[in-house]
Amino acid sequence: MAPPAAIEVLAETDTSTFTIPDRLTLQSVAKRRAASGKVNAGVAAAADVEAFKGATQHLHKPKAKRWDHRLTTEAKARKASSLKNAARLLKTPGLISLGGGLPSSEYFPFDEVSIKVPQNGQFSEKATHEHGKVVTAGKHDLAEDKSLFDVATAFQYGQGTGSAQLLRWMIEHTELVHDPPYQDWSSTMSVGSTSATDMAFRMFCKPGDWVMTEQFTFPSMVETVRPMGVQVAGVPMDEYGMRADALDELLFNWNEAERRGPKPFVLYIVPTGQNPTGATQPEQRRRDIYAIAQKHDLYILEDEPYYFLQMQPYTGPDSPDAPPPASHEDFLKSLVPSYLSMDVDGRVMRFDSFSKVIAPGSRLGWITASEQICDRYRMHADFSTQGASGMSQLILFKLLEDHWGHEGYLDWLIHIRMEYTARRNTILGACERYLPKDIVSWVPPMAGMFHWLQIDYTKHPAYVAREKTMNEIEDEIFLKNVEHGTLLMKGSWFYGEEGVERDVMFFRATYAAAPFEKIDEAIRRFAGSLREVFGLEALANGSH
Repeated sequence: MAPPAAIEVLAETDTSTFTIPDRLTLQSVAKRRAASGKVNAGVAAAADVEAFKGATQHLHKPKAKRWDHRLTTEAKARKASSLKNAARLLKTPGLISLGGGLPSSEYFPFDEVSIKVPQNGQFSEKATHEHGKVVTAGKHDLAEDKSLFDVATAFQYGQGTGSAQLLRWMIEHTELVHDPPYQDWSSTMSVGSTSATDMAFRMFCKPGDWVMTEQFTFPSMVETVRPMGVQVAGVPMDEYGMRADALDELLFNWNEAERRGPKPFVLYIVPTGQNPTGATQPEQRRRDIYAIAQKHDLYILEDEPYYFLQMQPYTGPDSPDAPPPASHEDFLKSLVPSYLSMDVDGRVMRFDSFSKVIAPGSRLGWITASEQICDRYRMHADFSTQGASGMSQLILFKLLEDHWGHEGYLDWLIHIRMEYTARRNTILGACERYLPKDIVSWVPPMAGMFHWLQIDYTKHPAYVAREKTMNEIEDEIFLKNVEHGTLLMKGSWFYGEEGVERDVMFFRATYAAAPFEKIDEAIRRFAGSLREVFGLEALANGSH
């Protein structure tokens, strides 16, 4: 993740050279902005992504592959919105518009919007309540030169890209963290990753197609594609997530007649803190899977809501917690490299979201992909979701741009890393204390919100006696757990592929929201449920 140690110089022609620029850093953001000039973006303004990236910053990189052969007929048929294109002319000096169907901001019943947010470095709920800063967006701040974004602009219709003001921040953040290694990458806003997933599948998949994902996966993804007539193939996993060898084997041995569908080319994957397993792919696993994607010409949908919930190493129940990263640079270096950061072909669409790091109700995120794919996505958005909520955009702009800046946001991410590390350690400590380890096992999660508990159902007396199936035992545990006053999710609910028999049993717990003492108590109750279902209490009592 560090900048290059030396400046490289490449030949431009036989008689001249050009210098490869250093990658964007926190220190060079302001310099780039000064060079590119002030963002002058009013109502429905177009976003100049190339200017936000820096005019010459990426010219030394290769261009992305074209994906015409993979796009659906629907995606290829999309045309730009004539009305949205016309709205771009609103910035013409002296123009009197009688064209667009935009209501006058005079009739927006909001004069200003104020939010109270944490001071940098004082992120606790109590500190924010007592010492937080109130930031305010006025109705005409842009015209009055008080801010780059205001109520009159944000609350009006906008482009499918989202506002130029906030998109610039997203572009810079993406470059700071991932520095995509090809030239024509781009970003555009989404109405959260769930919406982005739906739109991406419509762009690439048609009825009768298959997509690939982890063996256990996010149910909403499965429930999104099946009504489209698209089937899901589950790729076997281990403690590090999807197995690269299993993916290669699945593709190599694909039988179109047996599967009743063509060999899949879309891979949906959650590489970090995967839902439901909590697995995080190490760098080499990601590089191996990317190489297989190149081998089979796959397109990767990298869904990363938990990317910044990567935690400090787990050192055991009785070990002191590791200290936080010492600097922004150390924090960025500690992150497992993303698929986007190794994508030399432009074969990755990455979904980023504020849902897990700021607030799910913002319904605001962004995708990063090649300009060709982002252009198709924007056209789809213009006729469906339009842009993300202007109210959400304005609130996040005031927080991320006008108040925190990139440095403050990284400080916030370090803060929530430490908070989630403490939560993860709490649930692991409770598991060590309460759970019967002869029938329950687990791998400490490195990221995310979920703890994946494997149950050895073969030790259930009714299974040994061939009186109950694995599914019946799973139901029994689930209902007994509810009876004991706690809720964990059945692993079978997360199984991606239909018609494939399982031979493993899991339950998913989350440590994201409950108070620390409640996490401990919930695991204690779950342990009681397991002991009762497996007859361990009776066995223990009989030994006294």
